[in-house]
Amino acid sequence: MLKVKIKKLKPNAIVPSYAHDGDAGMDFFSCEKYFLKSGERILVSTGIAVEFSDGYELQIRPRSGLALKKGIGILNSPGTIDAGYRGEIGIILINFGEENLEINPGDKIAQGVFNKFEKAEIQVSDELNETSRGEKGFGSTGFKI
Repeated sequence: MLKVKIKKLKPNAIVPSYAHDGDAGMDFFSCEKYFLKSGERILVSTGIAVEFSDGYELQIRPRSGLALKKGIGILNSPGTIDAGYRGEIGIILINFGEENLEINPGDKIAQGVFNKFEKAEIQVSDELNETSRGEKGFGSTGFKI
């Protein structure tokens, strides 16, 4: 199991937590009050910093309920928190909805998932292996509803 240290940077910060056994995502909370207008984006303070092992990233993802009910998303989704980062975790929310949204301290604003990854060894080459797909992209498999 991955060990994660959480440092509270603000007294009212809430430590992220899993809502249910078996959940992949832990809830992240706002520690300040905001008013997010329709079409606007803001950086929301969580009041926490994290420490975890190299070879992992913390992905910050939208909450499905906020997305469906209020049209709230995360601009750089998923946002990546690298293992070497020790600053405050801020979450960039955007209001795609038609109504303004009030965010209060303690509100769930995002979820975080830890992901193990491989480092790539880059090799520059003049040739790439041929595949059946080749250079076809952006709709190359067709579009049918």
